[in-house]
Amino acid sequence: MNVTYPFRVSGLSAAVIDQFRGLPDEELKKYRVVRLTADAKPGFPCRVSLTDAEIGEPVLLLNFEHLPGSSPYRSIGPVFVRESAAATYSSENQIPELLRRRLLSVRAYDDSDMLIAAEVVEGKDLESAIQVLFSHERVAYLHVHNAKPGCYQCRIDRA
Repeated sequence: MNVTYPFRVSGLSAAVIDQFRGLPDEELKKYRVVRLTADAKPGFPCRVSLTDAEIGEPVLLLNFEHLPGSSPYRSIGPVFVRESAAATYSSENQIPELLRRRLLSVRAYDDSDMLIAAEVVEGKDLESAIQVLFSHERVAYLHVHNAKPGCYQCRIDRA
């Protein structure tokens, strides 16, 4: 019997960059935030909208604590966010195109933010990996990272 686990893919809250929107570059430096202009597509994946920035679009590169728990896996890392991103991506049982075209590391955590399992998959195979990882009873949620640079992409929860 095949069991299907419903899931929800979520980007970061757009509020993550509210304090940085429109600040001059010199002011951004005080927060260790860098404004760049997207010069390739794909290449600047927005962690709020879960879409690639358009060529010529301003993006902010900042550190984000994507695993703030008190476990040894607590983690912070660089993320791109389109400066114009206003709506947070959230969708049930759908994989955004941004994820489908990348090599991904999918990490499964329990309620105590402890790593249970991990997979490296081509984005086109992400849904299968989600199903395999959620078949582990202890898995509470997943984090998706770009496999090569290791940067955080999004969170996937049981729906």
